[in-house]
Amino acid sequence: MKLPERLVERIANRIVDELSSDRVIEPEDPEVFKKKIVGVFKKAEEEEKLLDEKTKEILKEKMKILEETDLDYRTAFRAVKAKLAEEMKINVNRRERMNQVANMIRDLIMEDESVEIYEDPPLIRKRVADILRDAVRQEEEIERNVRERIRKYSRNILEGTPEWNILYKRIYEDELRQRGLA
Repeated sequence: MKLPERLVERIANRIVDELSSDRVIEPEDPEVFKKKIVGVFKKAEEEEKLLDEKTKEILKEKMKILEETDLDYRTAFRAVKAKLAEEMKINVNRRERMNQVANMIRDLIMEDESVEIYEDPPLIRKRVADILRDAVRQEEEIERNVRERIRKYSRNILEGTPEWNILYKRIYEDELRQRGLA
């Protein structure tokens, strides 16, 4: 769930601004608290990076088995990653992962002594989850636009190829710039 840094900052701003203006919470220093929320996203991203690294390590150790059984690397990667994710309690579904992050942010709010809380934890979590769902929708829209632009090329470029990956990254950055997120 690698979200662009500007989008993460926008999410943190929105969480603090909306919850503060609606008197759900009152952080002592809103700017410091926004940075703590960004930290939650960075922690989640680090967990996911570790998950990918562990998956690659396992597959590297088992490469001989993959070759002998003629098993597709991507299929094996997904299967191993799913098993490891379950063990590490990381949801690989983007929307479900956002729910986990919403819980992490709610916990941060509840545990941070520099934040006054005026509402119940379930309401806080719901408000945070709503904001995160909007962000996921925006990210999915960007991704759809990028894929659509690649599909419109005069020749067929296969997903997963180096050419496709380079093109995807370039068009993705362009989409972010157009939305003021890069």
